[in-house]
Amino acid sequence: MDLNALSLKELKDLQAQVARAIASFEERKKKEALAELEDRARQMGFSLSELLGTPVARKRAPAAAKYANPENAAETWSGRGRKPRWFEAALKAGRAPEEMSV
Repeated sequence: MDLNALSLKELKDLQAQVARAIASFEERKKKEALAELEDRARQMGFSLSELLGTPVARKRAPAAAKYANPENAAETWSGRGRKPRWFEAALKAGRAPEEMSV
């Protein structure tokens, strides 16, 4: 490939393609190495996190719904995070949170 014959746009496109190819290659190699290490640890009766002393990430169960929209029971809220619009509107309309409890 003659780089001198390419336009600036073609060179920049080529540069972007090379950067993506390098990143993809590195990710593949990391995944292969991790899989190989996990397999080797498993053969020895351990998990990789046990050997590295890293805590195992626990998955959180979704929070149960505490409140339901009185006009559409399919819309629920667990009480965590930002209040949904329907909850805010109901509060402004004079409803108490207990009235919307599931």
